[in-house]
Amino acid sequence: MVDFTSGFWTWFISISTIVSIVGILIFLLKCSKRSPDEDPDNVKTMGHVWDGDLEEYNNPLPTWWFYWFLLTIVWAAAYLVFYPGLGSFAGVLGWTQVNQLENEMQVAEDKYGPLYQKYLNTDIAALATDGAALKVGERLYASYCTTCHGSDARGARGYPNLRDDDWLYGGEPEQIKTTIMQGRTAAMPPWGGILSSDDVFNVTSYVEQLAGREVDDMHASSGGKIFNTNCAMCHGAEGKGNVMFGAPNLTDDIWLYGGSQKKIIESINAGRSGVMPPHKEFLGEAKVHILTAYIYSLSKE
Repeated sequence: MVDFTSGFWTWFISISTIVSIVGILIFLLKCSKRSPDEDPDNVKTMGHVWDGDLEEYNNPLPTWWFYWFLLTIVWAAAYLVFYPGLGSFAGVLGWTQVNQLENEMQVAEDKYGPLYQKYLNTDIAALATDGAALKVGERLYASYCTTCHGSDARGARGYPNLRDDDWLYGGEPEQIKTTIMQGRTAAMPPWGGILSSDDVFNVTSYVEQLAGREVDDMHASSGGKIFNTNCAMCHGAEGKGNVMFGAPNLTDDIWLYGGSQKKIIESINAGRSGVMPPHKEFLGEAKVHILTAYIYSLSKE
């Protein structure tokens, strides 16, 4: 709450909170006392009756209840002094959830960092055969990678299968490590506004032919010319892809976004913009090194 762009909200929240606490305190004190002219031996009812004879009386609050309630008000006031709660006022302790997270992460790094660090200077291919290292890598994968690539690492539509040895940016250990460390951003441009629907269909037929499917030769031939003019720069003249651009191999019949004719047309028309976030700052090189070995081992099973 310390990043408000307007001072109005700081004042609004602070005043509302303080007035509410003071109001509750006044109400509590008022309800805890009996009127001076009230006869304690002749307590009046409030006129509310349940179950025939269960009546609500106007007795003051029990002493123990009163002090417990008062304690909660004191606790709330003290909290607002020490911790953020009054708009942009951060509290005298200066606590923030970011600082707490950083402190907890530092404690974890001090405790577990050496476990990862000892593997950093070991060749990734060698680590991929080290059972102990792979167990560590498997836990890292389960914590940070399953959301996108699945618990079995077989991916989903738009998220690569890590077990099939088909790599957009290269499957060598250092290439995989670079992908995890730096992340990747796909750049398949949309062609729907440039090519006609017939041209898109013809290119689709040619791409299907590259993947070994039976298609109409006339459509594929026409699509091949368009492919060589517009697509070969990234996917290569033979359609085998280019790891420098992350352009997929179109001849292996493995499709990241689906390989049906409809899905291929959709990819050409609308383009694709998948993003693999970088993990260097978040995980650190030592963890990424072990994670790379685990992922590399999956593709070699």
